[in-house]
Amino acid sequence: MPLESIRALVSEDIESTDQYIISQLESNIPMITQMIEYVLACGGKRVRPMILLLSAKALAHRGQEHIALAAVIELIHTATLLHDDVVDGSTLRRGNQTAHTIWGKNASVLVGDFLYSRAFQTVVDLRHQRILDIFAKATHYIAEGEILQLINCNNPDTTEAFYFDIIQRKTAKLFEISSQLGALLATNAEEEVNALRDYGMHLGLAYQLIDDALDYSQSAKETGKNVGQDIADGKTTLPLIHAMRKSKGKDLDLLRDAIQTGSSKKLKTILQIIESTDAIKYTADTAKEHSERAKAALSIIPASSYRQALENLSDFVVSRNY
Repeated sequence: MPLESIRALVSEDIESTDQYIISQLESNIPMITQMIEYVLACGGKRVRPMILLLSAKALAHRGQEHIALAAVIELIHTATLLHDDVVDGSTLRRGNQTAHTIWGKNASVLVGDFLYSRAFQTVVDLRHQRILDIFAKATHYIAEGEILQLINCNNPDTTEAFYFDIIQRKTAKLFEISSQLGALLATNAEEEVNALRDYGMHLGLAYQLIDDALDYSQSAKETGKNVGQDIADGKTTLPLIHAMRKSKGKDLDLLRDAIQTGSSKKLKTILQIIESTDAIKYTADTAKEHSERAKAALSIIPASSYRQALENLSDFVVSRNY
């Protein structure tokens, strides 16, 4: 199912979330407003806030707190993008110039910090202790994931287990709390809250796996970022890990050297090695396994159009090409 059809179910809430974000980010410092408006205008699928909204509705949440929490999730996501692009030196995001190429690295980092602080203010204002506890621990965990990835850069000996530790922290955790916090707004029933938490975690893993596969299989026009960006950043993602496992001799030496030097000079040959070792298929199949586990976690959630949308979202994540 196309993402637009899933989004349509909560389109009014997503609109309210965007309006809430704008209202929370008013500042008398023009650069803050300009940068945030630019980043938000560059689009984004709003998958994470959508997960929170659908999870809350799937358990019949009444009230407006889900709008504030969905905004918080998007603020954290946007802050991590601003920081990531500076760390990675990325020049393209969603087909647009990254913020740091326009306003500079220092401004991007500081505005990212501004978004983080605003997100925490909003969560504190909800006065829900358990939600605050989960949120605080999660942001700490996400930051650890970013640091783990940074210190592991240019390491061709990265194991599959270590790779999964990184993506569970830096990507899946935000998906996990999106569904978990949405559930907590509606119920205290641990079984349902945990089911939606598990759904989000597996969905997040599937999402990142497909992202990492797309880095080597789609053009910049389709993905909105530079092809082979990961190897240029020295990131040893699953396609590379699998390709190295299946390669030997000159091919293996080339892959290891490219990771160690952060060089995409021989990208055409690297892409041929990745294709010949079925590394993209292996990564996509692993993503599908997590997508199925995400759907299975929803089995105890009452049947509704919202639960169906969460299932459809799991299918979309592994079928997308952007």
